[in-house]
Amino acid sequence: MNNFVSMKTMTQAEISHLIKRTDWFASSKDADQSTGKKRFVTNLFYEPSTRTKLSFEVAEKRLGFEVIDFQVDHSSVVKGESVYDTAKTIASIGAEAVVIRHPQENAVQELAEQLDIPVINAGDGAGEHPTQSLLDLYTMYKEFRNFKDLNVLIAGDIVHSRVARSNAYALRTLGANVSFASKPEWQDHSLDFPYVDLDDAIETADVVMLLRIQSERHQDAENDGKDTYLQQYGLTVEREGRMKKEAIIMHPAPVNRNVEIADELVECERSRIFKQMEYGVYARMAVLDHLLNWEEEQQYGDHYQTLYARVNQF
Repeated sequence: MNNFVSMKTMTQAEISHLIKRTDWFASSKDADQSTGKKRFVTNLFYEPSTRTKLSFEVAEKRLGFEVIDFQVDHSSVVKGESVYDTAKTIASIGAEAVVIRHPQENAVQELAEQLDIPVINAGDGAGEHPTQSLLDLYTMYKEFRNFKDLNVLIAGDIVHSRVARSNAYALRTLGANVSFASKPEWQDHSLDFPYVDLDDAIETADVVMLLRIQSERHQDAENDGKDTYLQQYGLTVEREGRMKKEAIIMHPAPVNRNVEIADELVECERSRIFKQMEYGVYARMAVLDHLLNWEEEQQYGDHYQTLYARVNQF
């Protein structure tokens, strides 16, 4: 694995390895790691971000990497410089990896095919968001320790959700049962997963993952029916009361409280929303460490054997 751009093409062994690696960083009392070698990475964010950008920065610094500051509004991007030329420039001056978020679907994949350094997808339009998926998978792993036949219900704005895509692909690879619930106009039938009735599926789901209404991607952004959305398609207190005792609630955030989910459920006992954010640092550490320290891992195998347990299939 030279880049990390899509969950759709990853094998069960590759995903399992990264989950185990995330677990080591989350469990270790000495998770801040550095090989002692000065390494530079940069984060190219062409779209706004709080959780993803900040957790990448924390992950990079905990690994001992130097983060090259990049701000789109104060760069040659405003002069018309292409994504490739920007990334190539950054690689030429010493960056060893590029983390990129871009509004255009497939832009990250194209960049990965052009650069000689690792490219990490931090979200590409309505395409994929693989590091968000990894932290979501780890959240489920911590809860259930196994994915086979796990019932995962993803509910909300499916057609605009890169999170839904990455999670659906990865969970199917790991053996979980994935279903979608959505208002008809937000369904994406190019995805080969069943659509179910939310009120029926809520009672058998092990994981209920709500998705943010992405008004910025809607052509009719002013009329998303937010006043009635919670009652028709969101997680109300009544629906939560019919969930299985051990089932958990997830959301990639930011959360529109009282739209996708009732406000009182965001931090309820079965909610893992803020745990997901915590695990995001460890998941991104796992990806960065794997891509940038792979040579050291091969060269110093005995050392890394003490850091990472052997990967077993889930």
